[in-house]
Amino acid sequence: MALSALALCSRALLRIGAQPIASPEEGTAEAEVAANLYPGLRDALLSAHPWSFATAQSALPRLAAVPRADFAHAFQLPPGFLRALSAGAGGRARGLVYRIQEDRLFTDADAVVLTHVFRPDESAFPPFFAAALVARLAAEFCIPLTESASRAEMLFRLAEGELRAARQVDSQQASPRAIEGFPLIDVRG
Repeated sequence: MALSALALCSRALLRIGAQPIASPEEGTAEAEVAANLYPGLRDALLSAHPWSFATAQSALPRLAAVPRADFAHAFQLPPGFLRALSAGAGGRARGLVYRIQEDRLFTDADAVVLTHVFRPDESAFPPFFAAALVARLAAEFCIPLTESASRAEMLFRLAEGELRAARQVDSQQASPRAIEGFPLIDVRG
């Protein structure tokens, strides 16, 4: 089954004993809570970790307008951008000094490759992330729909456990990073 925002919200509503929704505009309390809380929670969870399925490298287009101070060039951030991880140039995606303001990246380099977290379509969410998102949504939906603080607290604890497990699974999808440029290792030869 392809995931959608509606399916994820309905799963979270079922976890707290509420009725699933057929549309975010259906006029029920469940639909209103889901429509208002889902986008922000999704983006917050995506931004909280450099998820492998939501990380990309993009060559940024340079803007004609020159920054007023500090940097020589401005570049447009990609659509769906949530968080920068690193910026580089010349075949490396890290090492540049940069600053992000508004929807632009400022640096002195002539070209930029940005490694960043973006907002993927829900159908691209792997099962481990979808489970963590549903658990967090259930915790957030609990108080407005059930008014049970103790139940919400328990759901938040469960959501933290799901998020920890999802981060662990996601972190195992790449080779461990080697320590580079560490003075104590360099001295020992």
